[in-house]
Amino acid sequence: MRPTKRLLALGVASVLLAACGHKDKDAPLAFVPADTPYVFANLDKLDDGVYDAMMIQADAELPGQVAQMKSLAQDLDTKGNADGARLLRAVAAEFDGKKAEAAVDAMGLDVKSGTAVYGVGLSPVVRISLADTAKWEAFVGRLETAYGKKLETADAGGQAYRHVALSDSGIQVVIATVGKQAVAALLPADAAQPAIRQALGVDRPEKSLQDDGRLADLAKEKDYKNYAVGQVDLTRLLPLVATGKDPLFATFLKHQSQKTGEPIPPLPPSCQAEATRIAARVPSISFGYTRLDLHHQDQRIDVALADDITKAFSGLKVELPGLGGEAKEPFDLSLALPVEQLRTFFTTQSEAVAAKPFECPAFTGMNDSFAKLGSTMQQAAIPPFGDIRGVRIMLDSFKPAASAAQLPAMTGRVVIATRNPSGLLAMAGALTGGELKVPSDGKPVPLPPNISATLGMPTFAAMNGQAIAIGLGDGEDNKLDGALMGALGDAGRMVRLHLSGDMYRSWVDVMAEKAQTYAAGMAEAAGADDAPADQAANAAAAERSKLQFDAMKQQASRVVQVGGEAHVDEKGLVFSGSVEYR
Repeated sequence: MRPTKRLLALGVASVLLAACGHKDKDAPLAFVPADTPYVFANLDKLDDGVYDAMMIQADAELPGQVAQMKSLAQDLDTKGNADGARLLRAVAAEFDGKKAEAAVDAMGLDVKSGTAVYGVGLSPVVRISLADTAKWEAFVGRLETAYGKKLETADAGGQAYRHVALSDSGIQVVIATVGKQAVAALLPADAAQPAIRQALGVDRPEKSLQDDGRLADLAKEKDYKNYAVGQVDLTRLLPLVATGKDPLFATFLKHQSQKTGEPIPPLPPSCQAEATRIAARVPSISFGYTRLDLHHQDQRIDVALADDITKAFSGLKVELPGLGGEAKEPFDLSLALPVEQLRTFFTTQSEAVAAKPFECPAFTGMNDSFAKLGSTMQQAAIPPFGDIRGVRIMLDSFKPAASAAQLPAMTGRVVIATRNPSGLLAMAGALTGGELKVPSDGKPVPLPPNISATLGMPTFAAMNGQAIAIGLGDGEDNKLDGALMGALGDAGRMVRLHLSGDMYRSWVDVMAEKAQTYAAGMAEAAGADDAPADQAANAAAAERSKLQFDAMKQQASRVVQVGGEAHVDEKGLVFSGSVEYR
């Protein structure tokens, strides 16, 4: 063969190999069944910037999570679950006082290379790459020490594993070191060998999610980054539950029957058909990061919807001023409420359920819910509510109330979009005990003194042909014209949100203070001699809530701003959220 031909052949071969790509046969996704009902995994190795961002975020969250684990362990102790309490304290000790990266290293984990959480049927499986198998084995040994005895060992097709039953639940945790991966699964205590081998990956799925490429295609379509992509496939998950034959779910039903002493009747065939019917309305939910670095955390959630739902709203342009503009106020929430279209849509859904009611015992409650929804939608047609298109709330300042009897002090504006501004104004006047006279030319006027006195600040209103704007506080009258003339949202836009870091911190402080007060009250009540038996558990729950808000306060110190939006496109409902950090 001539040199030019040899070079040409090598070039063609190289192109073909590149086109085929290289897939790691031992990557976590290679063990995930293609028909898994749920999965969360990274499709590629994390780069240094993403890894550092994740560790910084974890460092901010760890103190609160450790405190919560300790509180939960105490709660388990009060309920007599000493084994569970010791294990939870052992896990908390692995992170207590440590940086996230140091804790991960001490456990031997390699979170950069690959992680997957998925279902084999409904049974959850966690598969994490290992950097050091000896450190992982040492970590499991520390858990065994905390548990007070060695976990039972067994073998599945040549693969050694440990397992422990969770009290009398009929469920076991299975842990194994499989090659360079740590694997943990939740299985029925009487799971057969084939099920254990499949969960551990000894027996590979006939077709894996890596072979299927569904998650990779989803990431490309939705612009999710490869380092974190998830999907819940309701067309697979709901029928699995409805048949009652999934091993894990069947074990749960059996345990519930033993606890109550009453047999649980088998689910009728209608359940699977009706589960499929429900899943056809909302086939799947997917989620992922669209950006993640040291200063940004952007996420997206996609809810797939049936065609008739998307067609009803994807082309709808809601006439709400400000829904389409860029938010700059400390707090700015625009919410589309196209009552007319919502009433038509939900009335149709209610009529469809009435014409073909659910028969499966698990779903029959929905018949009454949809009947009430239909009735509510008819009432929503009554003017002036039926003419409402949406609402926008803008706050320039916010100060919590000094006592529960007082209102918080705030200044800002509220815009109510409606096809009948004068009708809504007349109703508001009737409710406030007087006639409200507001010109329709958009010029602001003061509201009656009794309204300002009630709110404790000057109040103003302005109106044009599509909306009413209300200003609360000094100087807000000068901003009403701009509020009325804000840009309308694009077709399908439903929500837009902006929150400054200062406003976010003020709200977190308020919630943390309330959680602190509630936790203190519950702790005092639990210490009383005549306290109910469940008071200690309630106090522990309140304490965990307080710790969660304490952790949020620490994280809030880094926040520059929070943003979000929601819209309906031709495939479903899309939520996008972003957080900018210092």
